[in-house]
Amino acid sequence: MEHPNKKNTFVFQAGILAAAGMLVKVISLIYRSPLLSIIGAEGNGYYSAAINIYTIILLISSYSIPSAISKVIAQRLAFKEYKNAQRVFVCALLYVLIVGGAASILTFVGAPWFVRKNPNAVMALRVLSPTIFFSGFLGVLRGFFQAHGSMVHTSISQVLEQIINAAGSILAAKLLIGMAADGDATTRAVYGSAGSAIGTGAGVVTGLLFMFWMYRLNGGVIKRRVERDQNWHEETYGEIFKVIFTIVTPFILSTFIYNCTTVVNMEIYYHAMDYKKVEAVVYNTHYGIFATLAVPVVNIPIAIASAMSSAIIPGVAASYVKGTVAQTRKQVTRAIQMTMLIAIPASVGIAVLPRPIMQFIFPQKESLDIASGLLAALAVTVVLYSLSTLTNAVLQGTGKVNTPVIHAAVALVIQVAGLVALLLYTDLELYALAAANVIYSLVMCVLNQLSVRKHLEYRMDIVKLFLKPLFAAVIMGAAAYGVYHGLILLIPVSRVVLLIAIGIGVCVYGAVLLLIGGVSREELAAFPKGLMLVHIADKLHLLPNEDAVKEKKSGKRKKKRRRKKRRKKERASR
Repeated sequence: MEHPNKKNTFVFQAGILAAAGMLVKVISLIYRSPLLSIIGAEGNGYYSAAINIYTIILLISSYSIPSAISKVIAQRLAFKEYKNAQRVFVCALLYVLIVGGAASILTFVGAPWFVRKNPNAVMALRVLSPTIFFSGFLGVLRGFFQAHGSMVHTSISQVLEQIINAAGSILAAKLLIGMAADGDATTRAVYGSAGSAIGTGAGVVTGLLFMFWMYRLNGGVIKRRVERDQNWHEETYGEIFKVIFTIVTPFILSTFIYNCTTVVNMEIYYHAMDYKKVEAVVYNTHYGIFATLAVPVVNIPIAIASAMSSAIIPGVAASYVKGTVAQTRKQVTRAIQMTMLIAIPASVGIAVLPRPIMQFIFPQKESLDIASGLLAALAVTVVLYSLSTLTNAVLQGTGKVNTPVIHAAVALVIQVAGLVALLLYTDLELYALAAANVIYSLVMCVLNQLSVRKHLEYRMDIVKLFLKPLFAAVIMGAAAYGVYHGLILLIPVSRVVLLIAIGIGVCVYGAVLLLIGGVSREELAAFPKGLMLVHIADKLHLLPNEDAVKEKKSGKRKKKRRRKKRRKKERASR
């Protein structure tokens, strides 16, 4: 188990989880290209239909378990109730055994009904059904370690899971397509999609085995803490199950509604295309481009917000239950700042260089134009989804677990109305799906922020958190765009030029951000490898002199004291 030390801070742990999340998304994108070449656009469409249903069932059964369990355990650990924390862990395992098992059986039996509009996806969905069962146990173990302030175990398990997923998907798809070599193109596509689903299951099982091993290694520490616990209040299993149900259920509902937009939008899109007499193979292929090419690229920077959400919940829950609201506000500000410092430039970069980015990851020419256009259209959702995901976690961590559920439901209704109107009365088609994503994430952002502001009496520093990073990102975007389109005339190798443009863009962004005071010395030092970053910034004269900063602060304090004295004199003279 991790022991508290000066590095075991919220930002440090979140940085570890964020780095792992980014790596996982990158691995996912890297293997998607060869997998797409193996199973084809048609097989990709069937896999997308199956994975969307699988995701929804996973959301209901176990997806929210890590966040919910980490919150419940963290609240007990805040008061050193180690016996109660361990009992929560045991009850959570029983919970996922029952719920996950039932969901897995339901998925296997009900697969033909779940994908009735796309019967060729039945095989892939049935292959995915056991994965739902194993995912629940994996989620409980991750939540347990996150509650103890350690994101390392979760991070390593996520990376291992994705590596095995990538290798397993490619190998299994090749093997199954080989078995169906005598069949027609559609049969091969069906078998290929099932092979991809096998890889997903293999990855989850690998992650579960690793986490179980980590738990066994830390078993001695856990046992000693429980034995030494002299806390007078020992919760019964009945009480704990009641707490788990009251906490987990709103988490599930919120996450379910928050993420079910994918399946809802897919169903609306399929029905609209049927209404417009578009061939099923065509709209399945097109939807596959949207769901497995454009959306995964956008999800890479959003992984930062997901990591922040996982990291912030235990700390926010612990500080809030102790009554230290000021500390809670400080954690929220730090989380938003770190997330926006990455999400805003990522959004601008995707918007100005969508085609080179897409060509770098998915070079298939037949889908490049559509995927690039969709990527540009989705760019703004990087910021919106990142912020709404983070504020969801803040509300859940501070006890407002039902509020995100209401907000998600309202946002879903509004975006469904917008999507239906766009699909029926315009020719936007896939771009209507992109517009629906923008509408949903924007509504969630606004509603969540209003609730956080009211509940915590919290006001965002708009200039510091948003406008300064945006200003630096716009200059970065202009620099990256100019470098790419200038160098591509001299070096006609798109991937090399893109990497150069991104590298220069990152340097420009960092320099401008520091020069305009977007990040202070103390804030930069709190980041992973922060001392090294401060040292580099000092060498380049990008940070103000410490003595000058102290003198400026001292001057401000003196002015404040003078104003107070003046007001007192004015009141006395009256």
